[in-house]
Amino acid sequence: MPGRVTAPETTSRAQGIRLVDVCKNFGPVAAVVSVSISVEPGEFLTLLGPSGSGKSTTLMLIAGFELPTSGEITIGSRIVNGVPPQHRNLGVVFQNYALFPHMTVFENVAYPLRARGWSAPAISRAISGILEKVRLRGLDSRYPSQLSGGQQQRVALARALVFDPPVLLMDESLGALDKKLREQLQIEIKRLQKELGITVVAVTHDQSEALTMSDRVAVMNEGHIVQVGSPEELYDRPATLFVADFVGETNFFDVRVDATDALSAFTPGGRRIKPHRCRGHA
Repeated sequence: MPGRVTAPETTSRAQGIRLVDVCKNFGPVAAVVSVSISVEPGEFLTLLGPSGSGKSTTLMLIAGFELPTSGEITIGSRIVNGVPPQHRNLGVVFQNYALFPHMTVFENVAYPLRARGWSAPAISRAISGILEKVRLRGLDSRYPSQLSGGQQQRVALARALVFDPPVLLMDESLGALDKKLREQLQIEIKRLQKELGITVVAVTHDQSEALTMSDRVAVMNEGHIVQVGSPEELYDRPATLFVADFVGETNFFDVRVDATDALSAFTPGGRRIKPHRCRGHA
């Protein structure tokens, strides 16, 4: 399976996240169904699944942009079901970056700090530091239209991290980039996570991205979490046919189990096959 960047160490500043029996209905449509999962402080968890699986809705519930129909969401030690997004102290990077086109890089990154009432000197120091971390030094006076897609993504990341949040949420944030740049930024984001000591919950439909970046992956389908595990566990030991088909590359074919030998089976053409015992497994 693909190589994986070393996971960050857990820090005391990072916060954990817990969802207990969370459901979200849009009219008669159940978008999220009884989702329960815990994210450890400092962990990188990815919600992976096809379009319509409920992964983005789950992320928006954590962010506070959607309210759960039922269930409980805890960030750190605080239940946040009724807490508005601006009071959850989370960094969020959207798929389209959501940069203000009429603002410079400096002004875009300064926006959440000004909303929090920071002083001008404190804003300047924070922006200088975060632009250095995301490798955008010297571009603070440019407008989004003057930046490449990768640079715009870094501005969005800087804006989400500049106020030092304990949790970062990412919704398909690398999906608009080409393959080479996407892979480069995967490494950059993991580096930042380790350096800043934050919890990350990301959403993607890209299996390679999830397996490369994550400490654990939660595979979703039709509003349910169908399996949670490390990339190695999902790749080597999928719990369902859906997970096996969605994660990695797999061939399926129908067989008939031998009634006299449960470890043997026959293909439709009558050929007997036996599974190989995988190294490291009983």
